[in-house]
Amino acid sequence: MEYTEHELAAIREAAAADGKTVKAYVHDLSVREQQRRVFVDHAVAFWKAHRAEFDAAFPEDAPAA
Repeated sequence: MEYTEHELAAIREAAAADGKTVKAYVHDLSVREQQRRVFVDHAVAFWKAHRAEFDAAFPEDAPAA
């Protein structure tokens, strides 16, 4: 991976604040991002699958047709 000096300095600072090495910090960050993406994908799928139920239960909040 390549970073600018400014980017690398920010990463080093963030890693130090977490008490981690840069390698561990970047690893954990990439894993968390992947987990976030999976969560968002599932949340969107849930919303799409249950939107009609929400609209029926809360018609005043349903989008205008």
